[in-house]
Amino acid sequence: MPKVASNEPLLRAEHLGKQVTSPGGMLTILEDVSLAIRHAETVAIVGPSGSGKSTLLGLMAGLDVPSSGSVWLNGENLGILDEDARAMRRASQIGFVFQSFHLLPGLTVLENVMLPLELNAQPHPADTARAVLASVGLADRADYYPQKLSGGEQQRVAIARAYAGEPQILFADEPTGNLDAATGHIIIELLFRLNLEHHTTLVLVTHDPELASRCDRILQLHAGRLVMA
Repeated sequence: MPKVASNEPLLRAEHLGKQVTSPGGMLTILEDVSLAIRHAETVAIVGPSGSGKSTLLGLMAGLDVPSSGSVWLNGENLGILDEDARAMRRASQIGFVFQSFHLLPGLTVLENVMLPLELNAQPHPADTARAVLASVGLADRADYYPQKLSGGEQQRVAIARAYAGEPQILFADEPTGNLDAATGHIIIELLFRLNLEHHTTLVLVTHDPELASRCDRILQLHAGRLVMA
């Protein structure tokens, strides 16, 4: 795994832009966004709907490529890598939690958490998956299928899956967006507890003021531009 000097940020975005073709012509989603995120920092990305938050998260995670600019993770420019190489970096360095959980319905809870470990050829995937499920309070749900779980339990499985590979940085896109307030509070507490235990960098998109206020820093997007950092 590439290493960066201790005084260098873990992740750096330089002049990011993203445009897509729409029926009305070229649509600009992000324009000239630059930022740096330190090791073990917690960062919230906020802004109105349509401001480009999820697009920025996907670019920083290597799930998409920018139209202009670059993303550097651990001193490596993700933009010069092909999709296979970016997938390898995601598997070894990045975790991602989605608003809609993205669990595979045909796999049990244990198998969902094991899957990325197996794809990354990590040793003892079942043991690791059971341990991380226990850490999120779901050891007794290992043999359940996702449809048998509540929304909060499904998100806890998704968080367990994201942390199982010991990522350096975890991205979360509206992790409480599909949950009621009480369940969302449980998920917030879990995210920050695991972040502290694993010394992980946490970058999340949220409309939840409670969740944003827990972060070290808040980045605000408006109409595709970074207006507060």
